[in-house]
Amino acid sequence: MATRNVVLSQHQYELVDSLVKSGRYQNASEVLREGLRILERQELENAAKIAALRNAADVGWSDVDSGRFEDVADDDLDDFVGQLGVRASGAQPTG
Repeated sequence: MATRNVVLSQHQYELVDSLVKSGRYQNASEVLREGLRILERQELENAAKIAALRNAADVGWSDVDSGRFEDVADDDLDDFVGQLGVRASGAQPTG
């Protein structure tokens, strides 16, 4: 297994130390590996979210370019936005 020296702040050192002393982890390497697994999962989730947002933006711009949009007056914007959630959930609008 590859090794690497890392520099930790005092706070990070104390956190790793307390996690090991708690018995949850056997040593500092286990703590750091767990932290890296969490970071890797977060990075993958963030990348998926960004991809979904980019896709949604592409669809939206395509709709605008094709004239598939609804122009909403400023005075009606709050009500329009409120109804978006209702429409998306398939619930019956109120009022």
